[in-house]
Amino acid sequence: MFLPILFLCSVLFSSSYAAVQDFCVADLSAPFGPAGYSCKKPAKVTVNDFVFSGLGASGNTSNLIKAAVTPAFDAQFPGVNGLDISLARLDLAIGGVIPLHTHPRASEVLIVIQGSICAGFIDSANKVYFRSLAKGDTMVFPRGLLHFQVNAGESRALAFASFSSANPGLQILDFALFANNLPSELIEKTTFLDDAQVKKLKQVLGGTG
Repeated sequence: MFLPILFLCSVLFSSSYAAVQDFCVADLSAPFGPAGYSCKKPAKVTVNDFVFSGLGASGNTSNLIKAAVTPAFDAQFPGVNGLDISLARLDLAIGGVIPLHTHPRASEVLIVIQGSICAGFIDSANKVYFRSLAKGDTMVFPRGLLHFQVNAGESRALAFASFSSANPGLQILDFALFANNLPSELIEKTTFLDDAQVKKLKQVLGGTG
């Protein structure tokens, strides 16, 4: 009986502690733990902690996916720590793609600023929802579901994304399978790809095994 009461009190205390603070600016000099960043001491907080200027410049799309993501998460934008919100800029060159990926800790809202983007997600029943988005269109991607964005036009595309977490997390499916040392034999058995296909993808993405 004592332990449940102690647990309840600790939850109430934690909630009350969080409620009496106006903000919890990330202390980037402290270790990043399971609960994220600890709070910077209020005396050390400045207005610069609440301003991020990194989303105004285009990202470098000279890479394999012809795309760039510029994050404004807690590690780059300390003021969003603890506020359950963050942002990112997506630049896609012609033919650019943000491969199938998931954010385990956040839902995402995407708004297209320039160009045309084919975007979609796959739900837990393997139903696919996708469409081509034009300037001004907005799409939501539920938390934890695989989703993607592809430049569907003949010119550069630009979009901004908002997340329901200061640290949404990211796992890209292709890299999870082919950019590490997971043995090729296991990948072949679990994906039904043949040995040549797996080794080709590992070579492209830097995997071994």
